Amino acid sequence: MVDIHSHILWGLDDGAETMDESVAMLKLAADSGTTDIVASPHANYRYRYEPSIVRHRIAELSSAVGGKPRIHQGCDFHLSFDNVESAIQDPRPFTINGAHYLLVEFPDASIAGMGRILGMLLDRGLIPIMTHPERNAHLRGIPAELQEWVAKGCLVQITAQSLLGRFGKSAEESGWQMVRRGYAHFVASDAHDTVDRPPRLDLAYDAVSERVSEAEALRLFVENPRAILTGDAVEAGIPKRKSWFQRWH
Repeated sequence: MVDIHSHILWGLDDGAETMDESVAMLKLAADSGTTDIVASPHANYRYRYEPSIVRHRIAELSSAVGGKPRIHQGCDFHLSFDNVESAIQDPRPFTINGAHYLLVEFPDASIAGMGRILGMLLDRGLIPIMTHPERNAHLRGIPAELQEWVAKGCLVQITAQSLLGRFGKSAEESGWQMVRRGYAHFVASDAHDTVDRPPRLDLAYDAVSERVSEAEALRLFVENPRAILTGDAVEAGIPKRKSWFQRWH
């Protein structure tokens, strides 16, 4: 399995606090079946994103764990004005492996103006991956805005633990709706530690295999995420509209 969103790098944000914790997180990821993981520290008003430090710590950790899992560079990119300006000028420090896929995080307060910002990124040749919309009060109902953004080429990443109930019933139900209706393109851990928010994908993989299909689990946890690492096209499909029955029951 390939995990495209994690906070495994120590001392850079609200994820791992020490190198030992980073190593423990990576060992847990490898032991639970993750072969590749993207280190994606926050880039927002609270945490400054330093690409050179990220590269250095990835190298240290790769050596410490013997390259298992393989660690790739990315960031959890907050859709702020300053960030977007920087990414439009030079997106490579922010994208996954310096290609054209960019993890984007929405503000909690409002999604006003987000369509225009996503459009600017798309026009620059970037493909935004909207992180954990099932946990966002404005997006978890799969509103028209989210549907429009997906139609224009944006992609969606669900948090593995959302599907298992860690973030509450609303996030759980929304996550499953996105999976079943084709609005989910990846499931990632968004790991922050080894206990409360661990870097495990196996339990959610099993849940998707059982409740949807093995083929869908492979698409969300292996095939689409691996395409991100190589910069290849992602299988998006055509999302399903809600039926009259679903709307009223």
